[in-house]
This record gives sequence, C-alpha cells and structure tokens, in this order.
Amino acid sequence: MSQHKIITIDNLSLQEFDTDAELIPLLTPEDEEEMNNEELPGSLPILPLRNTVLFPGVVIPITAGRDKSIKLINDANAAGKIIGVVAQKNELDEDPSKDDIHHIGTVARILRVLKMPDGNITVILQGKKRFEIDSVISEVPYMTAAIKEVSEKRPQKNNTEFLAIIESIKELAIQIIKESPNIPTEATFAIKNIESHSFLINFVSSNMNLSVEEKQDLLMINDLKDRALKTLRFMNVELQKLELKNDIQSKVRFDLDQQQREYFLHQQMKTIQEELGGASQEEEMDEMLHKSLTKKWDEKTKKHFEKELAKMRRMNPQAPDFGIQRNYLDLFLELPWNEYSKDNFDLKRAQKILDRDHFGLEDVKKRMIEHLAVLKLRNDMKSPIICLTGPPGVGKTSIGKSVAEALGRKYVRISLGGLRDEAEIRGHRKTYIGAMSGRIIQSLKKAGTSNPVFVLDEIDKLSVSNQGDPSSALLEVLDPEQNNAFYDNFLELGYDLSKVMFIATSNNMATIQPALKDRMEVIKMSGYTIEEKVEIARQHLFPKQLKEHGLTPKQLTIGKRQLEKIVEGYTRESGVRGLEAKLAQVIRNAAKSVAMEEEYNLKVTDADIIKVLGVPRLGRDKSESNDVAGVVTGLAWTSVGGDILFIESLISQGKGTMSITGNLGTVMKESATIALEYIKSNAELLGINPEILPKYNIHLHVPEGATPKDGPSAGIAMLTSLVSLLTQKRVRKNLAMTGEITLRGKVLPVGGIKEKILAAKRANIKEIILCHENKSDIDEIKAEYVEGLTFHYVKEMSDVLTIAITDQKVKNPKVL
Repeated sequence: MSQHKIITIDNLSLQEFDTDAELIPLLTPEDEEEMNNEELPGSLPILPLRNTVLFPGVVIPITAGRDKSIKLINDANAAGKIIGVVAQKNELDEDPSKDDIHHIGTVARILRVLKMPDGNITVILQGKKRFEIDSVISEVPYMTAAIKEVSEKRPQKNNTEFLAIIESIKELAIQIIKESPNIPTEATFAIKNIESHSFLINFVSSNMNLSVEEKQDLLMINDLKDRALKTLRFMNVELQKLELKNDIQSKVRFDLDQQQREYFLHQQMKTIQEELGGASQEEEMDEMLHKSLTKKWDEKTKKHFEKELAKMRRMNPQAPDFGIQRNYLDLFLELPWNEYSKDNFDLKRAQKILDRDHFGLEDVKKRMIEHLAVLKLRNDMKSPIICLTGPPGVGKTSIGKSVAEALGRKYVRISLGGLRDEAEIRGHRKTYIGAMSGRIIQSLKKAGTSNPVFVLDEIDKLSVSNQGDPSSALLEVLDPEQNNAFYDNFLELGYDLSKVMFIATSNNMATIQPALKDRMEVIKMSGYTIEEKVEIARQHLFPKQLKEHGLTPKQLTIGKRQLEKIVEGYTRESGVRGLEAKLAQVIRNAAKSVAMEEEYNLKVTDADIIKVLGVPRLGRDKSESNDVAGVVTGLAWTSVGGDILFIESLISQGKGTMSITGNLGTVMKESATIALEYIKSNAELLGINPEILPKYNIHLHVPEGATPKDGPSAGIAMLTSLVSLLTQKRVRKNLAMTGEITLRGKVLPVGGIKEKILAAKRANIKEIILCHENKSDIDEIKAEYVEGLTFHYVKEMSDVLTIAITDQKVKNPKVL
C-alpha cells in the first residue's frame, strides 16, 4: 500500500465535525446511504487530476497549481462546494481537453481549502458518487460538463462469496500494514473499524501502490463484487513484493552482521599473533622460500631474492614498506623466469590457421611463415619485432592472435593509445607508496611464459607528458640487442625479453619517432578490395554475426551480389568494421522477424537491403562515352580503395592561357603544365597547327571539385585530353590510363596499381594503359581480378597517343 497519509490529515476536519479533531472520521454505512441518495446536479465544473484517482467516500489532499484549477476551486468553494474530479490520460498535459481525460470520474465535495506560500492551493476533497461525462458545456474559464450518474451493481447482503472477499481484503490489508515500514500501525485500527463494504474497497484501492491507469480501471468497474476481486488480486501482488523486499533486506543485514563478526575475530587473532611473536608472517616467508626452490633462476637472481627475503624478515609487519616488500617478492615468484612454451613448427598447420582467420594479407602471412621456417632450422633465433601499419579495420590487431595460435604461444595485448606515463612501461621505483611493475612485466606474469606473442596496439598514439616519454622507454623493449636484460624500475633486475615476439600496430608511421621506427620491421597493409571484402563478409563476418544474433545459416543466407551491393552502396572504408555493422543491421531485421514469427526472405534480396539500410548513399563512377573531345578516364588511389576520375578540357578563343580547376594539388597542376608544354614543343609531330595555340584559351578540369586531388599519376590522362581537344579526335572507348609524364615524353611508373585496376574493372573499363615498369604489379594480382581486361604497357608518350587517340572526329567538332 502506498505512503498516502491514510485518513490522517492533521489539523483538518469536515465541516460537520469538531474543528479541533486531528483525524477525519471514517465513512459509516449511514453516511454512505445518505450519500447514495443525494441527487447529482445536471452539470459540474470538472477538475482534471494529474497523478491520482479519487474514489467515492475517500478523503485525499490535492495540490492545485494551474490557473484554471485554482479558479475552479475558488469558485466552487464560494458556491456549492461540489465539483467533478476526473483523472488525466497523460499527466504531462498542461491544459487537457475532453479527449485528454477519462470519461468516468467522481463527484467530490470540498472540505477545506489552504493557500500555500508558493501561490499553489491545497484542497481536501471527499469523493461522493461516480459519474460519467455526457458532454462538455464550456472550457472557459475552466471545463464544465453535463454529467449523468453511473449505477453500481451491489451483491445481496447475505452473498457468502462477496463477504469472504471482503474478509480477505481486510486480512491482507492488515498484513501489508505489518510488512510495510512506511505505513503507521494505527492504520490497522482504521481498517478494522470500516463497516461499509464499498468504502473498504474504495479506501484500499485508493491507498495501494498502483498506477493511475490501474486505479482508473478499478473505478470504472460497475460490479462491486468484480471490483473487490480485482482489488484483492492487486493486494496479493503487493504483499508478495513486500515480503520479498523484507526477505532481501534481512539477508543483507545478516551478511553485514557476519562481516562485522569476522572482522572482530580477525582483529583478535592479529592481536594474539603479535603477542606470540608473529608466527603467521614467518610461515608466509617460509612458504615463499619453498616456492623459490622450484624456480628456474640463475645464481644472480637467486641471491637477489634471498637477500630481499632476509630484508623482509627483519621488517616490522606494521611498517608501510612491509606490504610493498611482500608485493615485490610475490611478483618475483609469479614471473615466468626462463619458462618458455614449446613452439609448434608445423608450417602447413600454421598456414591453414592464418588462412582460416584472415582473407588476403599475403605479405604478412608470408613473413610469419618465413620466421617460423628459420626458427625451425636454427631453434635459437631471436624473435623479430614487426610493425603492421595500415588503415583501421584491416585486421592488424587480430593477426597477432592468429600468429600466437599458429606458433602455439600465449597471446598478450597492450593498448598503447593515449599512454603518456613512462612508468606504465618501466614501472615505479619501490620507494613510492603503491609502487608496481610496468605493463610489460605484468603482462608476462599473466601470460605465464617468457616467449608469448606480444601485441603493442596503436603504437603511433603514444603521447608525451611531464611524466616522461613512453615511446623512448619502448626503445629498450624493442631493441633485440638490449631487451635480453630489460630493466623494470620495480623489479630492479634485468628480465630477458629477447624470446618475446613483438607485433606493433599503427595507422600512421609519420607520428612514430625515427629511432623507434628503425627498430621495427615495417609491413604495410593496404585496404581490402571490393572483391576481398565480399569474400571476408561471406567467409567470416556474416557467419560470425549470425552466431552472435542467435540465428543459423538455415535461417538466413546472402549472395555475393547482395554483399557487393552493401560494400559499394553503404560503406566507404579500407577495412571491414563498417561492413560488419551493416551486416549486423540486416541480420537484426531477420532476427526480429524470427522472434515475432513473421514471414521474411530466407535469402537476403536487393529489396531487403534497401528496406533495412535505406537507399544507397555511395555510388561508383562508370565510364562515359567518347562523343566529346578532351574527356579522358584516369585512375586514382584513395585510402578506401581505387576509383576512376575524369579529365575534362575545353577550348575557347583567347590569348593562349590555361586554367586548371577541380581542387588540384601542386603536383597535379605541374603535370598539366608539363603536358601543355610537351604539346607546344611537339605540335607538328602530333598533327596540331602551332598557330592556333596562342589564339585559344584552354580550361582543364577534374570533376568532384569538393574532393582534394594530388599526385603525378594523371599525367598521361591530361596529355591525352589536351591532344584530343586540340585535334578534335575521339579517345578510344572504355579505355583508362595512369602514369607520370616527363618533359621528354617519357612515361614513369606509379603506385596503387592493384586498387586502380579493380576500380577500372568495376567501371566497365576494358583496356588500360600503364607504364611498362608497372607490369610486375599486374603480375601480383590474382588472375580472376584482371580477367577481361587488356593492358597496354608503354614507355613513351607517343605510344600512349597512338593507342588512345583514334582517327575519328568527335561529334560536332570545332573548327580551329
């Protein structure tokens, strides 16, 4: 039952009762009969209540703060003191209309009005009879409505079932009062003294911990027996909650008492042990000495431990240094000195594990297998220190776990992002309170061996502060010539890290200091291609997400074409984190259908993707027609893969100047200048009239002006564009090109070939012009990725023009 002030409204009284009484008397059967015989007026002012329901016969205090409510109460108090009280459907409504309040309410009589210091009014109301709103007469200055009485079906006086329910309500109410610490015990007398059955039901309903909607449902029940039965159900639930709450509190109290008892016993035991001469500490030190006999220590380490243990024996157990010394010796005993896990030299198994966990990443896998092969042959080689660098989400961190499994070693990972205290690496000196070892030594203690695979994650995000430079502390850790005796400030002894295989990861090598970079073997990991992402999603991400969302492959499948649609239309990244999030979104939609037993497609369709993920926001460019002079398709590399770009040029009468637009960088602008100067120098050889060059202005543009572009690889595309413009000849259809040019007309190699070739294939390009030195890059690409493409390898700019420029004039050629 709620913490309502159950009929105990201090210093308030009914008008017909003694004004000095401290309690409002309970409703008697005679009062109830008189109340039921009263005629209801045809209309009443309606007072909406925010968070409670008034029942007939019950007295409750109401605080009114709204202007309309205050005026209604003042007017009614000055007149007949009778108003209609109705609960709001939504307590947040400040000015509720007819549709915002319930249609069943209670006629109430104003017993007392009190003005509060804050301007609000507190009014004491007593419910009389239920009514139903027939129609709203007016809403200004407050709501007035025509009402009609709601009849109540009452059981006969000798109805045994109803009387049994009433008795149960009384008994339960008394039990609830006993169980609840918030309800005064005096309320028991009030319950026992209620003679009217209907008032008992209303009184209990009003004071229970129910929501407004639940109380309103009770008020709307016309059959008194049904209302009593539903009230009894609510009371049973409330009693169970109270008993459970009290049971939990008694258990907690018992636990606290038990803890206090144990604390006092420990304190007494400690005092007894001190009187006996500290026998427990001696036993602890003897146990440490016994453990030390099993450690694989060299003579120097053994002597150091014995010296520190003897020092601890001389210390007062109450001294602050005693705890630090104990922690120091515990660390000494827990470190895996000269304990190494046996490496697994099954190279084929290692290759299978690496291929199973990671698609692509051939360079990284090759380096790991090479290391295993050498280790197998020599068996004493120091572990390499490798740094994997590349964009986020390409699998740099997870490859360490696969390498550890392949080698049969323990896996340890430290996140260095945001680390700015040198002590995190080297540890604190023992002179400090709360001193502890660095993260390197702590991780080795957790690993339990001295040759784990140790991943130093985000090594490029180390920061410098007034606590020191952690990256400088790593110089010793990552130097194979020094780390055989790594010095931790807390340990105060050299620890051999030479057998640890360190794998560092970074996104940007530029932020790593040169000395640290020099100690690591850097392996660059480029972003995944569209084809690789599709395979990764099919083999790894989709099955993983199905398992995480509680589905099986029989309940949902997805085709390669749909995966490619998600990759191209909804993600633009080097790695696959965003792709995994999109797949999870698609699977969640299917999981919802399974859980709700709705029909859905067992195989994800294009329509499903658009329904769940929306319309694709990212699109790929396609090759354009060759009807216009000066439009050439170039190839570009971006951090999220390859792409194609268009070089456009336009000629107009002028003074021979050239304009370059498209948000181009310095190198790209220089490529355009070189191309124009080459044309001027070799105009006659190229079939261009030299006399027209000073008479016309040339404008060269690369579309998508909001995107910055730079690099020399668009050189041959710019030159081809300008020659096509000046000769008004068509460029070969479905042809793309990439390469740097020189003033002598040489074509130089460029980078990012793999990503560029795949972008060209997606854009329906059939032929590609490359520098002859880039042939080795093409040979490294899998055959299925370059199927259907024809490559032209060139050395001179003249070779490019011979292949790219046709003899056909463009549509509507200009006469120059």
